[in-house]
Amino acid sequence: MCSHNCARSQMAEALLTRLYGEQREAESAGLDSGTVIPLAIEAMRLVGIDISQARSKTVFEVYKAGAFFTYFITVCDETSAERCPIFPGATRCLHWSFPDPNLFEGAWEEKLAKTVEVREMITTAIHQWRPSVLTKSAA
Repeated sequence: MCSHNCARSQMAEALLTRLYGEQREAESAGLDSGTVIPLAIEAMRLVGIDISQARSKTVFEVYKAGAFFTYFITVCDETSAERCPIFPGATRCLHWSFPDPNLFEGAWEEKLAKTVEVREMITTAIHQWRPSVLTKSAA
């Protein structure tokens, strides 16, 4: 979950799906809906993942649909994360704060390089978190 479901949470969902989709399902949403930004689409394309057709949705859409989650992970700043609803059944809420590509300034190449850095930070966070989840679920 992030502010607008247009970059960080979309990248996190796609990365989780690619890395661990055979074991768990990932879904992303935002406090508000937006449009998946070209920077996120290009950063993911560079690692062979196409999110160009991803649809932005609000966390309240997901909540109203009655979705249940074992983990609820925010990838936005703490102030935005505090506005998130508590999902029924979510046993663990985690907060991973990453810079917002929507706020990057400079030429396209500079903003893309920063977005790639965010993608790599998300990948690292997933790899650091995931082994502990697999160990717990195997027990």
